[in-house]
Amino acid sequence: MQAKRFFVSGRVQGVGFRFFAERTAASLGVGGYVKNLFDGRVEVYAIGEAQQLDALRSALLRGPRMASVDRVDEQDADVLQKYAKMFTIEHDE
Repeated sequence: MQAKRFFVSGRVQGVGFRFFAERTAASLGVGGYVKNLFDGRVEVYAIGEAQQLDALRSALLRGPRMASVDRVDEQDADVLQKYAKMFTIEHDE
C-alpha cells in the first residue's frame, strides 16, 4: 500500500469533480478523500496499490464531463490509516 496526493487544476470546482472522484475511487477500491482548495484546485488523497493509484490519476486527468482539467500534480504521502478503508468527500477548510 502507498499513498499519494493529487492536486487537480483547471475548471474543477462546481462541476461535480468531488463526486466523480469519490465514485471513481470507490470503483477502484481506493481509500482516501477529496476536497476543494481555496485556490481553485481539488486535492485528492488516495491510498492503494500502485496500479490502483495510476488508474485513479488517469481518471482525474479526464474528470467529469463538465470539468476541464489542465493538470494533475502528484506527491508521495504518508499512509493515514483512518482513510485506508474508505473514501470520503471532505468539507472545505
